[in-house]
Amino acid sequence: MIRWFQDFLKPREDHFMAYLQQQAQLGVTGLEGLAAYMKSPTRENEERVNQAEKAADEVRRMLIDDLNRTFVTPIDREDLFMLSRTVDDILDYAHSTVEEMIELKIEPNEFLSQMAQLLLDASKEILLALQRLEKHPNVASEHARQAKRIENHIEKAYRRAVGELFSRPAVPEEIVKMLKLREIYRHVSNAGDRADEAANVITDIIVKTT
Repeated sequence: MIRWFQDFLKPREDHFMAYLQQQAQLGVTGLEGLAAYMKSPTRENEERVNQAEKAADEVRRMLIDDLNRTFVTPIDREDLFMLSRTVDDILDYAHSTVEEMIELKIEPNEFLSQMAQLLLDASKEILLALQRLEKHPNVASEHARQAKRIENHIEKAYRRAVGELFSRPAVPEEIVKMLKLREIYRHVSNAGDRADEAANVITDIIVKTT
């Protein structure tokens, strides 16, 4: 018991940033699959999203396992947990978007393609922020701000998409399709919200550590 407690207190080699960067890289990979799916809804592009989501979940499990066994962390453990969760949520929403499109038999359209590309751009900024967080926090902060700006564009695209959707004639046979599409739009918008939250956590970490 004493040996276990001593091991618990002993500083460990910091793998947390590596885990976070790996999560974010898999997020970019998955969102590249989502953007491709919105242009060509093939099984191959669906699998690109699925495989990235599964791999990212495994990385997150390892991060949490290390977090639970580490007393001294380079960044507040709550911030590490929150950042890992928000980065994971972006990809989870991308995965559920594809799943629901298949289940609801919804084909991609111009709005979904635009939103998916913006989401991919935001995820790239989150990855760049994490890659620069330790040695270049000011540069990381700028990438976090850029991710937030992109999220604003996602929200505007979402509002345009919903506005166009409900400007159509509300004939009975179209109403169900309209409701299904709105749900898909909301999934992508929610992914954008998580990118915004990840950027906020990165900014908080920078404020605390510089």
